[in-house]
Amino acid sequence: MNYRDNTKKINIGSVTIGGGSPVAIQSMTNTETSDIEATVAQILALEKAGCDIVRCTANTIEAAQAFDKLKERTNVPLVADIHFQYKLAIEAIEHGADKIRINPGNIGSEENLKAVVDAAKSHNVPIRVGVNSGSLEQQFIDKFGGVTAEGIVESALDKVRMIEEQDYDNIVISIKSSDVLMSVKTHQLISERTNYPLHVGITESGTLWSGNIKSSVGLGIILSQGIGDTIRVSLTGDPVEEVRTAKLVLKTLGLNNEGISLVSCPTCGRTKIDLIGLANETEKLIANYPKLNIKVAVMGCAVNGPGEAREADLGIAGGDGVGLIFKKGEIIRKVPQEALLGELKKELDNWDK
Repeated sequence: MNYRDNTKKINIGSVTIGGGSPVAIQSMTNTETSDIEATVAQILALEKAGCDIVRCTANTIEAAQAFDKLKERTNVPLVADIHFQYKLAIEAIEHGADKIRINPGNIGSEENLKAVVDAAKSHNVPIRVGVNSGSLEQQFIDKFGGVTAEGIVESALDKVRMIEEQDYDNIVISIKSSDVLMSVKTHQLISERTNYPLHVGITESGTLWSGNIKSSVGLGIILSQGIGDTIRVSLTGDPVEEVRTAKLVLKTLGLNNEGISLVSCPTCGRTKIDLIGLANETEKLIANYPKLNIKVAVMGCAVNGPGEAREADLGIAGGDGVGLIFKKGEIIRKVPQEALLGELKKELDNWDK
């Protein structure tokens, strides 16, 4: 099996994936790409949240030609998402896209694909080959008796072969399904048959609530097996939420040290403070410190609170309308409940200064 340490290294702008590189976080804008102001604003928000690579649709000539303008005002590599219209892939490449995402099966004739690959070659732009279970070709459905992991793998490798026959191997593979266990099996199977880096995600996973659960389960299983070089959490919602979830998944698996870890107790009858509100507000607060690698505890009573708060780098142990602020195992002050969040923010703003 080709684990992430053994996959081929691919450069996407300034970001390298594969070959033991850190697992890169991706998301996708949901603006009209040709709306430069709106798209730049969303890319910058994704950057701030900790996104490494951003994909934008290139569904019109205006969108395909917008990439150079977007790159002038942003910092992360940008990927052009192309379907059906091969000329848009060429336009996006010529206007600065750092990678293109295509399905060679729907890009048209062999001549069309050759034109896209030739453009990618001349600009040294990687091609992400994307195959989803929902668009699996009939020939693979017939061969394997339905939509199966085996069929998805065969389809993906068939598309890879089409590009390799054009003498190009600057390739990333993406194989996705909304079925979590099918996705797991698909990635296990393909990692045994290729060393191209894999873009991992559970496609069409759902809303912020259900999508986070499905994505976390699927990504957790796949990544924990050493498979996957770059990931996207696909959610029906604000793309920034995708990045926050992805960061936490990687941090939980020990694959990323960036971002604050939050622990908070589940509340019980001993709690004499608005712990639920305080924990939710703390979670929103720490999202503003995506590069800070510390543990923050928000605890609600005297049973586990002081101990957990002391084990954290920074913590709150609630009392009856008041709370203790802990820092690196020491109580630094006692403040009223309404002042706790503000005091926590002060400590985060001045961490290690």
